[in-house]
Amino acid sequence: MAFDQGLVDWIAEAMEPVGTVTMRKMMGGATLYCDGTIFAIVSDEGAWFKSDSVSDAEWDAAGCDRFSYEMSEGRVESMNYRRAPDEVYDDADELRRWASLGLAAGQRAPRKAKAKKKQ
Repeated sequence: MAFDQGLVDWIAEAMEPVGTVTMRKMMGGATLYCDGTIFAIVSDEGAWFKSDSVSDAEWDAAGCDRFSYEMSEGRVESMNYRRAPDEVYDDADELRRWASLGLAAGQRAPRKAKAKKKQ
């Protein structure tokens, strides 16, 4: 999986009124954070925003597919991310609208406990 740096830059620019977007490369794609909260991934297929049980109905109503991938043994797995609607690629207001759903889902997600350092 690869990602389009131009798309990452577009998302960061459009999200400036909301917060600072940072990126971390992961498995050939990019994970995006807004002020430290994960809210999106970018793959070679486009942008995917975080979802959860609170926002799933809105994503379903818009017909946004869930992110899925095939494991080496042929099993298909999915993650709580939804494909961004087409309008986010050329309309900053629409991008912020959908990305804000992802940001809210990220803020609701349970925090992982940090590993304790050995002394």
